[in-house]
Amino acid sequence: MYSKIQSASVLGINAFLVEIETHLDNALPNFIIVGLPDSAVKESKERVTAAIKNSGIPFPAKKITINLAPADVRKEGSAFDLPIALGILSAINIIPPESTESILFLGELSLEGALRPIHGALPIAYEAKKLGFRAIALPESNANEAALVDDIDVLPFSSLLQIVNYLNGNESVEPRVVDKYKIFEESQFNYNLDFAEVKGQQNVKRALEVAAAGGHNILMIGPPGSGKTMLAKRIPSILPPLTLDEALETTKIHSVAGLLQNNEALITVRPFRSPHHTISDAALVGGGMNKIKPGEISLAHHGVLFLDELPEFARNVLEVLRQPLEDKKICISRTKMTIEYPANFMLVCSMNPCPCGNYGNPYQECSCSPGQIQKYQSKISGPLLDRIDIHIEVPAVKYQELTDKSSGERSEEIRKRVIKARQIQAERFKNYKNIFKNADMGSKEIRKFCQLDEKSQEILRIAMNRLALSARAYDKILKVSRTIADLENSEIIKPHHISEAIQYRSLDRGFWH
Repeated sequence: MYSKIQSASVLGINAFLVEIETHLDNALPNFIIVGLPDSAVKESKERVTAAIKNSGIPFPAKKITINLAPADVRKEGSAFDLPIALGILSAINIIPPESTESILFLGELSLEGALRPIHGALPIAYEAKKLGFRAIALPESNANEAALVDDIDVLPFSSLLQIVNYLNGNESVEPRVVDKYKIFEESQFNYNLDFAEVKGQQNVKRALEVAAAGGHNILMIGPPGSGKTMLAKRIPSILPPLTLDEALETTKIHSVAGLLQNNEALITVRPFRSPHHTISDAALVGGGMNKIKPGEISLAHHGVLFLDELPEFARNVLEVLRQPLEDKKICISRTKMTIEYPANFMLVCSMNPCPCGNYGNPYQECSCSPGQIQKYQSKISGPLLDRIDIHIEVPAVKYQELTDKSSGERSEEIRKRVIKARQIQAERFKNYKNIFKNADMGSKEIRKFCQLDEKSQEILRIAMNRLALSARAYDKILKVSRTIADLENSEIIKPHHISEAIQYRSLDRGFWH
């Protein structure tokens, strides 16, 4: 007795087809799964056995062999429970074999036969459509995300028994339909936080606007309680809205990571990820010993990665950020495979100016020695600082600003200016590959698009000499000044654009000395 059921698994943020072959022998009862299953798949035989029995279906007292093909690729997760159960039922003619043709099956089974949600339903639905399947059958709580894919029927089920009845023609199921365009349009500005809620800090808000407009990474330096975290959490609200393609890609990543809420269809706002400073390098960039999962940098794709208290992160953790900041992706290599996750995020960091946090604070005396301050600063490597365009001081908020009853500028107004600046950059770089915003420019593009007049050159020369600016600050100042000019819709970089950009190099200006 033999049957074949089609299923799929996830590799990176894409999926691949898995054939579930079932063979029953008249031998001593046994249940064997082959084809490089991980521990979750091996344990499925206990869940499948209990689910079939508790659904009121007799379980065959035979030797059962399950093969997961292709046999040379490791199979992970509990999504094979349902297709394994259906393979057994098809082999003993509880369901007609032809009823499963052109349908891809996924789902974890509980011991009572209920279907539980799985990871990666969206990329699997895309693969099913690509391979020409008529329908995909999966748990009801995953149906909305899978229904984002056009031209394939998404059949939601709540139990094994319901699927058996459907395949036998005793029950009908309506394919799940969602209007992704309506969901996207109605919720793409659903941000709960607003810049108007932040008191004072006008200079910092301006720096964050410049960073958002040019896609620049930014480091905020200031004492505890000055509002660094509060400001960082509001950055997504001033970034340009996601496009539908970006929203779908972001949703795929969160689907693979299992972070979508039950019945959630589409992530429509830019993600904000803020890992704790005790995070490991594998958790930050992705990986794992047994199951490879996307890390925080991929979960922040098309959004913001906020590293609070930057010097507290382990140095090896910060160093692994260097490659994805350059390549906008991360490649994770294992013995038999290499997995690539996208990682195009805006890096926002914050730190205290010294271990006690009060260096430069006019209201609190610093208790740190110059050596302690220098050691604290040196925890951040030069190569990482090379990839941060803007350094801005965040001073302690004054009492008058805290008690000011006037409302600040709303995120919506700032976002309009940011979008206009991004549109200018999109037109500028339309013929350039992998360059979409000013922060992406290399030295060749900087020389072409960041030309200065004599007065601007003189200001920059004086700044370089008098403020002891580092060599790496030169290109950063030019890129940031280009963004400031774009915000003013100016084709020419003017002296005041250069002057403002110079202010955003606190570390190079000798902030620590």
